[in-house]
Amino acid sequence: MPQEDAPDPSHAAFDCFVQAQTCKDVLQSFSALCRLLDVDPQDHRCFYPKLKERLNYWKAKALWAKLDKRAAHPDYGQGQACVGNKCLVLGAGPCGLRTSIELALLGAKVVLLEKRETFSRNNVLHLWPYTIHDLRGLAAKKFYGRFCSGSLDHISIRQLQLILLKVVLLLGVEVHIGVEYKGLVEPQSNGKEITGSSRQQRLVPASRLPPAFLPGFRRKELRGKLAIGITANFINHHTATEAQVAEISGVARIYNQKFFQDLHTETGIDLENIVYYKDDTHYFVMTAKKKSLLNTGVLKQDHSNAETLLSPANVDQEALLRYAHDAAHFSTGRRLPHLEFACDHTGRPDVAVFDFTCMYRAENASMVRERRGKKLLVGLVGDCLVEPFWPLGTGVARGFLAAFDAAWMVRRWGLGANPVDVLAERESVYQLLSQTTPENTSKNYNAYSINPTTRYPNINLGSIKASQVRNLYDTEDHIDACRSSFKRMNKAPHLRQDSFGRYEDLLSWCQNQTAGYKGVAVTDLTESWRSGLALCALIHHFRPKLIDFDSLDKHNSAHNNQLAFDVAEKELGISPIMSGGDMLAQGQPDRLSMVLYLTQLYNSFMGTAPPTGELSALQPSAATLSL
Repeated sequence: MPQEDAPDPSHAAFDCFVQAQTCKDVLQSFSALCRLLDVDPQDHRCFYPKLKERLNYWKAKALWAKLDKRAAHPDYGQGQACVGNKCLVLGAGPCGLRTSIELALLGAKVVLLEKRETFSRNNVLHLWPYTIHDLRGLAAKKFYGRFCSGSLDHISIRQLQLILLKVVLLLGVEVHIGVEYKGLVEPQSNGKEITGSSRQQRLVPASRLPPAFLPGFRRKELRGKLAIGITANFINHHTATEAQVAEISGVARIYNQKFFQDLHTETGIDLENIVYYKDDTHYFVMTAKKKSLLNTGVLKQDHSNAETLLSPANVDQEALLRYAHDAAHFSTGRRLPHLEFACDHTGRPDVAVFDFTCMYRAENASMVRERRGKKLLVGLVGDCLVEPFWPLGTGVARGFLAAFDAAWMVRRWGLGANPVDVLAERESVYQLLSQTTPENTSKNYNAYSINPTTRYPNINLGSIKASQVRNLYDTEDHIDACRSSFKRMNKAPHLRQDSFGRYEDLLSWCQNQTAGYKGVAVTDLTESWRSGLALCALIHHFRPKLIDFDSLDKHNSAHNNQLAFDVAEKELGISPIMSGGDMLAQGQPDRLSMVLYLTQLYNSFMGTAPPTGELSALQPSAATLSL
């Protein structure tokens, strides 16, 4: 009998890659596949064609057909639209990954950085119809057989990340896991730069990176009535009994008052609404009434400030677990007999309480920085552009729309359009994002592309004029003008003339104004400002009636910073660079952001009272924005 051919090891490696269920396994199996096929993933221009040529496997061919159909769209110019451009994407969340796919299809060299080393988010995302159609076009079903089977319209964040990561790798994106973005290195005076190209792009979708982290981006706060959300994930054993339990796509008190009354009577739990989805876990998300959380001991004390109310110190974790368990048990008719909490990435029960009273959106979606003739296009995508409102399932839907919009912006940039025109069109499209719903976007999903006109009916790409976005083009001429506030200082013989000397002058001024304040020791332009006391002291020095400095607690950094930001905005007209909570959350405040903010304070105060020390010789008229 003729012997059967030995199985091709590359086929087994491909199967392992497709079936991998952790970020680490995906990357390892992909590396193994590349070694077996002798293809170099660093060669982004030739990688995908070589991979298709050398992996002669029927399972892979079905995948190639899906990706080839997407890549053949005219918008990508046969992968030539952005050849020669380099893109850095920060964050491997669903939106960062989806953006990377589009940039790779445009022909750019794409590098993706992710701070975390694992994909561990169990929470389940609601998908709009177009999002399901889009993911099917990227072969989501090939990687995850249960994707939106039947009438299902949701998927866990972790599974969505795994699907998109696999597509990203196949398209030649360079992925670095466990790597944190620290900041931007500007071109050097000798012409050398870190990226080595005359035109670079950087897209910033990471939800953990607030817009204020990047100079040039500010965000607006949309505050509503107090709303407290609770998410809980329970282990899904995938038994027949569990499969028979009906999901709850969304029950609101106004539509089913008896359900919520019975829940309150029996358990003491008082909710406004609840959602239950099955995926990798049994996922519940609910809006709880504050009084109910206080009465059941979840919240230890009542506070008017939402941040203090929901701080870890004010939440009884055991009571929170009981609350979430009992709500899930009751809402499923007690048909999930063994509710065990799934674990988060720290190994703790995956239950969280959060406030979505305040929603944030960036004031602008893009900007350009130019230094020594080198241009950098910067764009926001994902949660740091527009925070999602979970009851409406807007997160991933609007996130993907923004990813397409950003890719269209990069396409125009790559084709050589005027940078200011690129910014104006991007901001015109951005005006629509927060208003999008499944009802007011195009229903012709087959026609969707990165071109905004295919998705937004009656869009006006010229609603924002070039003259309105010139402030988003940050050039050296602007920097030179900004530096005039310290011009006279630099002429003094005892001061250095280089850029570091200008920072030293600002630092010296801050030190002089805050000297003698309890708990304040300004030694730098970053860490010294984290507690908020230094900012409050600086304002108090010039406007003592605006802040009661003696009442401040050095341990309440978020409050101190927020107080300083609020006072400066209301009384001085200086927009905050971030929220007080963001200031606390950052490991260290961004130096350039702090310099910009402190310089605005300097500019304001120089017109009201002469500062002490070496800067007293400066005239108020000389005070302008400085870097």
